[in-house]
Amino acid sequence: MTDFSHKPTLTGDLVVLRPVTEADVPALLPLFEDPEVTRLTGSHRRFDEAALLKWYGSRGAQDDRLDLAVVERATGRVVGEAVLNEWDPDNESCAFRIAFVPDAVGRGLGTEATRLIVGHGIEALGLYRIWLEVYAFNPRARRAYEKAGFRPEGVLRGALRWEGERVDATLMSVLAPEWGADTRQAVG
Repeated sequence: MTDFSHKPTLTGDLVVLRPVTEADVPALLPLFEDPEVTRLTGSHRRFDEAALLKWYGSRGAQDDRLDLAVVERATGRVVGEAVLNEWDPDNESCAFRIAFVPDAVGRGLGTEATRLIVGHGIEALGLYRIWLEVYAFNPRARRAYEKAGFRPEGVLRGALRWEGERVDATLMSVLAPEWGADTRQAVG
């Protein structure tokens, strides 16, 4: 198992995943400004542009995580990010998260981006387990994760407090032995 210091470019039919930089911040700002995106991701924090420029400007130097911009091939526009983080090298495991600007959802971009980065994690980095959490009020994301090969493991009851209500999160993962040609090539 190597670290995450190499920042690859991964190419699919619909998207290209490439290292994210501070130059991507203007395109990614809607992720942080849209109320529905912040709800679906369970993000309570607000970020200003200066903080985002600093954050994205430092991603290339990280050797314990992989932050990639999702670029729509048809337009060349940055439409989101895909991230492998919370790396546990002893257990060959890490977390996964993905987010898109509001007008880029529902077109299969997320499913393909997920397959690309998960495939890289398992095939190139030697990860055994990649996991995520998805909130109960985000069934669209859960379906996309299932299409990309993630399986539910359990429910984290009341994991998120959103606008005074408790929301469950489903813990999902994909394991290296489950990752095969049918998962990589499955049509969404």
